[in-house]
Amino acid sequence: MRHHKKGRKLGRKTSNRKALMMNLACQLIMYKRIKTTDAKAKELRMYIEPLITLGKKKDLHSRRLVLKKIPHKNIVKILFDEISPLYLDRPGGYTRIIKLGYRDNDRAPVSFIEFVDMVEVSSKVDNLGETNKKKSVSDSE
Repeated sequence: MRHHKKGRKLGRKTSNRKALMMNLACQLIMYKRIKTTDAKAKELRMYIEPLITLGKKKDLHSRRLVLKKIPHKNIVKILFDEISPLYLDRPGGYTRIIKLGYRDNDRAPVSFIEFVDMVEVSSKVDNLGETNKKKSVSDSE
């Protein structure tokens, strides 16, 4: 029985799983929203939220602890300087998982994982861009 066994194995060995989480966390920090399977998104949420909490402290020890999990200095700089200051008043729950349905080729459940307050600004811009495109297409007809 798997009592007190936290986390998902994701069909990978330990080293490959750690590398996967590191790469997914880097992509999420860079792009603020990524599309992945539900299991990976749920596991990534458990991986990245403690890193954002460490980023809120802004001290050297916290930065070094984050660098153990994400060994890319430029990505850690983005985390500490751009993302963590937005969540100083929030006690947790920095990410949101939006379920998209199932992938066509293997029917795996797919979802977006994004930062809570980050994507709202860019989605408003995207919606404005889409409405302008629709107007320009209808005007040309």
